[in-house]
Amino acid sequence: MALNLSSRAARTACAASKIAARPIATVIPSRTYATSPEENQHDKPRWSYTPSQAKAPFSLHLHSKRPAFHVNSDPVLLDRFYIRLFGNGGDQVLSEETKWLAVTHKSFDQGRRGYNDRLAFLGKRIVQLQASLALAQNVPAAAQGTSPAEKDEFGRVPFTHAALDGLNNLSSETKKVLTERAKLAELAEKYDLQKVVRWSPKRPDDLRASGIELVLANTLYAVIGAVSLEKGGLVANQIARERILDPLGIKSVS
Repeated sequence: MALNLSSRAARTACAASKIAARPIATVIPSRTYATSPEENQHDKPRWSYTPSQAKAPFSLHLHSKRPAFHVNSDPVLLDRFYIRLFGNGGDQVLSEETKWLAVTHKSFDQGRRGYNDRLAFLGKRIVQLQASLALAQNVPAAAQGTSPAEKDEFGRVPFTHAALDGLNNLSSETKKVLTERAKLAELAEKYDLQKVVRWSPKRPDDLRASGIELVLANTLYAVIGAVSLEKGGLVANQIARERILDPLGIKSVS
């Protein structure tokens, strides 16, 4: 029995020495991968190209009869739009990448260069809030069309205050009429937004049927959202009042 135990211990010690002699890790020789020209051009702006990793191996519209739709790629033309919207120096308000992102719809390039949905969500809330504040402060407009209150049979008098006189203006229907999609799209066209918005219409020969009004309205909201993120809420509120609500006829009281 003692002989068997000693031989087993010897085999165990021999196996342990072999394991210890093995290298813990091996060095894998480095591989070189071919890179596309786009990946080598690190100085190329992100908005100007589609990442090679996001491209399909073949085009799904190879034999499409759909007419081509021109999308702006000229930074000078884009800067002119921001100057019309913000005024002198408007092309310096946002960073270069954000300026392009704010005017990019998710239909453009299959959304592979980024799109402005989240910016539009934020900008719409800012515009709607400023519209509510302007309507609440517009006391003369609130007084129009109001009927005198009937006398209460118990002689009760409702509480009144000058700060509450404009609350009758606050309704979803009032804001919907004043900030409806068609009016925002018409205002966006006055700023020449349709010349720089990046999108891919379903019917390039009929932009209205493709939903250009919705695209322009959301893009206008996205610009306000972009200003809020980069310049803060005070600047975004001021631009929303002066450049969107005032032209729509919603005057705020300073």
